[in-house]
Amino acid sequence: MADGQPTVKRGRKFDQVLQGARETFMSDGFEGASVDDIARAAGVSKATLYSYFPDKRLLFMEVAKSECVRQAETAIETINSDAPVSTILYESAWQMVEFVTSDFGQRVFRLCVAESDRFPELGREFYHSGPALVHEKLITFMACAVERGELAIDDLPLAADQFSELCKADLFPRLVFNMDTSFDDAQKKRIVEGAVKTFLAAYAP
Repeated sequence: MADGQPTVKRGRKFDQVLQGARETFMSDGFEGASVDDIARAAGVSKATLYSYFPDKRLLFMEVAKSECVRQAETAIETINSDAPVSTILYESAWQMVEFVTSDFGQRVFRLCVAESDRFPELGREFYHSGPALVHEKLITFMACAVERGELAIDDLPLAADQFSELCKADLFPRLVFNMDTSFDDAQKKRIVEGAVKTFLAAYAP
């Protein structure tokens, strides 16, 4: 697809193209997904595909943004806000660990790093559609817990950042340096339980 600074155009078949691209990227990865394959999965012509997304990176980023928003909203909806703080933290940590270690999450991160010089906006857009959204939701939850006397936090944004980083302990460096590409539930549980325990040790009243 074309180089330069392309822009996304929306139209009647935009969602159809996006769904086809998601299916193709998820099965073949960014490099393995051809324009022909994406157009075929979306049920559109290559000309239609190009009219919406003149650059494959742009299409991948749009898919990534949509997926991040979808996963964040799903995670939020499945968490019982009336549950004890430790339970909510555990469920939130599990959702974050699952995304960070997922094949899709890894592909998005690596693409943003690989293309950071040519397309610095990719990283910014990914951050605002994924991590920033989760960060705001964590702040909202923690603020409510503070009001109920269940947590004692002076700097909510910092506490939300700390919790997110605890959920990446050990796993994320191993992914970044290609030491491991997948983790079993026992390994994930170790990180989740450690994150919750450490956070509550610092912020439980």
